Amino acid sequence: MERLENIIIPNLEARRDKKSFWFEGQWHTGRDFLEIVDNCEKVLKAAGFSKGQRLVVMLKNSPLIPALSLAVWKLGGIFCPLNEKAGSEALKNTLNLIKPFAIITGRELPELESAWPCVLCDIHDVGLKDFTGKTQPPETDDYAVIFSTSGTSGNPKAVPLTHGNLISNITATKENVYPLNEHDTFLTVLPNFHSFGYTCATMLPLAIGAKIAIVPSFLPPQQSVRAIAEAPTTVMYIVPAMLSFLLMSVEKGKIKPEILARQSVICTGGDRLAPNIHQQALKLLGRDVMEGYGLTETSPVLCMNHDCETQHTGTSGPIIPGYDYKLKSRDGQELPKSEREGVLWAKGPSITPGYLHAPEITAERFDSEGFFNTGDYVRFDDDGYVSILDRVTDIIIVGGFNVYPQEVEKVLCEHPAVRAAVVVGMHHDINGEIPKAYIQLEEGVETNDREIIRFAKEKLAHFKVPRSVEFVKEFPVSATGKILRRVLREQANKP
Repeated sequence: MERLENIIIPNLEARRDKKSFWFEGQWHTGRDFLEIVDNCEKVLKAAGFSKGQRLVVMLKNSPLIPALSLAVWKLGGIFCPLNEKAGSEALKNTLNLIKPFAIITGRELPELESAWPCVLCDIHDVGLKDFTGKTQPPETDDYAVIFSTSGTSGNPKAVPLTHGNLISNITATKENVYPLNEHDTFLTVLPNFHSFGYTCATMLPLAIGAKIAIVPSFLPPQQSVRAIAEAPTTVMYIVPAMLSFLLMSVEKGKIKPEILARQSVICTGGDRLAPNIHQQALKLLGRDVMEGYGLTETSPVLCMNHDCETQHTGTSGPIIPGYDYKLKSRDGQELPKSEREGVLWAKGPSITPGYLHAPEITAERFDSEGFFNTGDYVRFDDDGYVSILDRVTDIIIVGGFNVYPQEVEKVLCEHPAVRAAVVVGMHHDINGEIPKAYIQLEEGVETNDREIIRFAKEKLAHFKVPRSVEFVKEFPVSATGKILRRVLREQANKP
């Protein structure tokens, strides 16, 4: 079985005396990179880490992320990047699924330390400190990464991706996006717990022998602008919210247009790209930007425009080679090949083998032929380019991150003044969407929107917190008593 470390390590050896990664204003060589990998491998091995064990990492972007990945894989283990701001309850549920050997974290997590060994680590560290882990029952060493995602119920799911999944996705992306090569420098700013950022902005460049410019996080944006200008970068994989912010900065004179215009590839994913962004890019940069589509479960790229010259603006491009697909109706009936619209089901070498320790959920999302339900309603044009028309579920996309209404509603209903809550997506120029909450109060109880938002901030990741709260006496309902989310969504998005 081909493994990622066997592809990436030789590339780093070839760059031993050459630039390999840029971090906070300074270039470092392949030798520097390999030394971090060696340190991490030695410390993990001494701690008892072995084949099939899982290492959870909750850090901002830094050289430690790819170095720890390689060290874990060399020992036959599985790398598990999580978002430390996901909220303690969600993290606990995910950790109970993953059962980690240890947690590498940038801040103290007292609510987790009683159950799991937690190792404090700074993103500027060039290795790990000695520690003792907690040996767990092994998983298959075919798994390279386990990501955390959530269903419409808000319950966390663990998505394992094999080395073969990632290698096939990296290969297909490299071969179908032009031009990408070892001379490029990729902007690595998307968070590592995001499969788009981890695969396309970190592992892809390392696997093709290219360089990476690592930025801890997009905010404050000055860090990203510095990397783009000083490294300088040539390839940017980002979410539409980031691109919108950068283009707005160009328009306001805060960024020179040539800094973005010299990128050979600017590709967005994680959310639909608004048509006006293409027009804005052409106007400000004199060039267009590309759009792709994928999911954590597909490693993540499923569709991709090849280049700016051949792309169909407003689409996510064709299905990448190696996949088979079919369309089904919303009730699961397979549609004839002549149909152009339906729920997209896909099958191919990049798709997860199934959800970790969740056979029921796996059975729900895969049919008897092994096709995976993306949950998205799409349209194919005459050339096979895919447009994402609507989400079958009510997921809200905030800056490229999924927000699940039922998860937010559950938290809001924990407030003593709240009787019921419905959360919908409201259009936002920068983030694409933001959550809006419609709330019914308990009879005779009063509160205000600031209190509800404050309460939510204590329980939820920042992008899941409703930005707007409206109190209502009743919700619109159908004849059967079902709440009509569509009506509330339309109301929230009235001009």
